[in-house]
Amino acid sequence: MLSAPSPGAVLLDVAYDGTDFHGFAPQRDVRSVHGVLLSAARAFDPGVDDVRGASRTDAGVHARGQLVAFDPARALPPAAWQAELNRRLPDDVAVVRARTAIRGFVPRFESLGKRYTYLVKPSSIRDPLERRRAWTVPFAVDGERVAKELAHLVGTHDFAAFRRAADERVDTVRTIVRADVATEGELLRVTVEGTGFLYNMVRIIVGTVVEVGAGRRAEGSLARAIASGERGDLGLTAPPQGLCLERVFLPDDDDLPQVWVGVGKKAPPPRV
Repeated sequence: MLSAPSPGAVLLDVAYDGTDFHGFAPQRDVRSVHGVLLSAARAFDPGVDDVRGASRTDAGVHARGQLVAFDPARALPPAAWQAELNRRLPDDVAVVRARTAIRGFVPRFESLGKRYTYLVKPSSIRDPLERRRAWTVPFAVDGERVAKELAHLVGTHDFAAFRRAADERVDTVRTIVRADVATEGELLRVTVEGTGFLYNMVRIIVGTVVEVGAGRRAEGSLARAIASGERGDLGLTAPPQGLCLERVFLPDDDDLPQVWVGVGKKAPPPRV
């Protein structure tokens, strides 16, 4: 007798407040986004072996559009998975969309790239309501200077200088397709989109452009660091709470922004 074919993968768009998590990736004896998602999935379907995220966001970093996939043992429509998972997830995590994908789908390998935003609040008075989602700096920041500085990022460059010391990856070339800043009331929203990011890369970018925008660091610092490859040519690393993973782009997205059309997808690393 032939057995029923295995269902495909479930692909989730997940949002979370990263404040009370030690990042996305699983870690022993600490709370992770991976851990609560896997627990929720297994509570409904014990056959779920693992969940696979597109980005290993750090402790305190938020997400509106993290992609997570898993291979279920139960064949159910996406809406049922969304409802059942949300019933079992804590208040700081939610599945905002569910869809199907081929079994074994790995978002990290299939994505074109990601969009991150970072919120900065230039103010001498801290705002308790913004403390979980924005970095308050006690000085003025010139948005025009920030915009001019961010423009140096666009294109394909070696970003070896833009990472924390623990990042030992050999390939440090990335393509940035968008880097800009917008004013939202008292907040500055920095947006960076690219094919990939090194550890702490966006936070280092933001820390540097905030210093440039405040007149505390010379203009052209990003360009100099790209040329030199030296971390010392950049500014401080901004804290995690202002950072949010807004979206992970897939090649077949119906609403793929024009800026991503024609951007090639890197071949995935070998699966070992």
